[in-house]
Amino acid sequence: MTEEQNVRTVQGAYAAFKRGEIQGVLDTLADNIEWHTPGEGLIPQGGTHRGKEAVGRFFQIIGQTMDFGIFEPQTFVAQGENVVAMGRYDGTVKTTGRYFQSDFVMTFKFDGEKIVRFQEYMDTAALAQAYVAKAA
Repeated sequence: MTEEQNVRTVQGAYAAFKRGEIQGVLDTLADNIEWHTPGEGLIPQGGTHRGKEAVGRFFQIIGQTMDFGIFEPQTFVAQGENVVAMGRYDGTVKTTGRYFQSDFVMTFKFDGEKIVRFQEYMDTAALAQAYVAKAA
């Protein structure tokens, strides 16, 4: 696929996520996807998730624990089989009611038409803190 097609695929995955259509996101992924998010041991969805089923669980955890206010990928850069998305998001952790916000960088690596690797970079401390209940 061309760089432009890869960017359109990533933009389509974001659009599906924003609509709550997680299957639309999963359809862009290779069966052997490696999905890396920061915060393992600090936030419920953090860590490495291998395979579509594991990534599906990742999105389940997000749906069960977080409400996004803003989710805005703003800039897309493509080079070869790689797409980088930069943006920002904010929201609330459902169990604590605590607000979080962060800029993000998300990288996507393609093999043909499918994403084979995802890596997110964000303010892990801000999100981890939102998951911790305030002291009484």
